[in-house]
Amino acid sequence: MDWGVIVAAVCRAMEGACRHVMIVDPKTETLSGVRFIYSPHCDDRPPDMAITLVVIHNISLPPGEFGGPAIEQLFLGQLDPTAHPYFETIAALKVSAHLLIRRDGGMVQYVPFTRRAWHAGESHFGDRTRCNDFSIGIELEGTDTASYTTVQYEQLANVLVALKQRYPSLRDVRGHCAIAPGRKTDPGPAFDWGRLANHLPSGLSLA
Repeated sequence: MDWGVIVAAVCRAMEGACRHVMIVDPKTETLSGVRFIYSPHCDDRPPDMAITLVVIHNISLPPGEFGGPAIEQLFLGQLDPTAHPYFETIAALKVSAHLLIRRDGGMVQYVPFTRRAWHAGESHFGDRTRCNDFSIGIELEGTDTASYTTVQYEQLANVLVALKQRYPSLRDVRGHCAIAPGRKTDPGPAFDWGRLANHLPSGLSLA
């Protein structure tokens, strides 16, 4: 008897009930069970600032290449500008995201969710500017044109459920392109918003 096949069938029949449950630890404001490495590229949000927005980005370093330590090195301010010609143009940047989701679904958190990560830059959402003040930035390892992996969509959906549960003020999920039009294009046409919509928790909007 193949128990692996049986368990998979049960999970399918339960329509996602076997999805891994994530929680945000209220003591650390980080995802429980996810590796955390503190990035110096963050600061305090404005006083009493509610978290209302999640911004989806993509990143690959070097561009179009996946795996390796370069993303982490960039977020930690440790990127070697001599390691690749492209790195010379970005090594001095002070950027970060709250969370990175790798191609294989592995995740690393760099900034507690209640702190301000430096991910959005010059940006606006509705009539508000400075989206870093009120948003959470999630990086998907990928490019605008390379299909994202199934496990990345699954992990992203799991994370959004955990975030909504911890921060009820959270209402919207947008791409970087939507809050910095003309300046940013990520997560690009390769990102399937409809696929994410199928697993979006109640109370969150993609449009």
